[in-house]
Amino acid sequence: MKLLEGKKALIFGIANKRSIAWGIAKAFHEQGAEIGFSYGIPQLERRVMPLAEQIGVSFVEMADVTKDEDITNVFDKAAAHFGSIDILVHSVAFAKQEDLTGRFVHTSRDGFSMALDISAYSLVALTRQAIGLMSDGGSVLTMTYYGAEKAVPHYNVMGVAKAALEASVRYLAADLGPDGIRVNAISAGPIKTLSAAGIAGFRKMLRYTEERNPLRRNVDQDEVGRTAVWLCSDLGSGITGEVVHVDAGYHILGMPEPPEKWE
Repeated sequence: MKLLEGKKALIFGIANKRSIAWGIAKAFHEQGAEIGFSYGIPQLERRVMPLAEQIGVSFVEMADVTKDEDITNVFDKAAAHFGSIDILVHSVAFAKQEDLTGRFVHTSRDGFSMALDISAYSLVALTRQAIGLMSDGGSVLTMTYYGAEKAVPHYNVMGVAKAALEASVRYLAADLGPDGIRVNAISAGPIKTLSAAGIAGFRKMLRYTEERNPLRRNVDQDEVGRTAVWLCSDLGSGITGEVVHVDAGYHILGMPEPPEKWE
C-alpha cells in the first residue's frame, strides 16, 4: 500500500515545474494521494494546467490569498469536489523585489504589510477554511527558509515574514492538536524557483551553500517532496509544530567555511 493512498491533498502555490509545490505534488501522486491545485494569478494558468494534466489532477482553481472571498470560493469548490481533505500544503510567499535588493531598514510600510499578509497570514486564512474539511483530523504543511532564523543577505523582509510563518506553525499546532490536525513546516535549502529569482545574488547563494554544506551539494524539490510525504503520512503521526530542515545540513554550521580553508 502506498503511503498516501486514500488521502486527499489540496496544494496552494503551484507556479511552474520548478516550484517546490510541484515537487511535493509529484511525490504525493507517486504515493497515491488524490490532489487538487490552486495558483495565485491568472498568468500562471498556462504553466499550471499542463502540470495538472501530467499527474491527472482535475481540480485546479485560482485564488488570491489576500482575498477572503477567493479562499472561501476555493474551499467551497473543494468541498463539492472532494467531500473532505486530509492534507493542506501552503507553499505561498511574496515580497516586493525592491525589498529584496537593498537594505532591510529601507523596507516600506506597504512592502512589509504585503510580505507578512501573503507569506504568513495566508497560512492562517487557508488553515481556517481547511479545518472544516478535516473532520477526521489532517495535516497542514508550509514552506519556510533558514532566513527566518538568521539574517541572510538580501532576504530582508521575507526573513521576517518567514519568522512569523514559523511562529504561526507553532500556534496553529497547539490550537488544532486537540482536533487531530498536525501543523508542520519544511525549511528547504536554496532551490531555483520562480520566487527565488527575485532575491539579489541568489546564484551566489547557491554556490556558497553548495561549497559549505556538510553534504557538499544543494537539495532539490524532489527531496523536499519526499520529506513532505513523510510528514503528511501516518509515518509522521506524532509530529506537530516542527520545522524540519531539508538543506543538506547547512543550518547546523556555526562557522560556514569549508574545513580546507581553515588550514
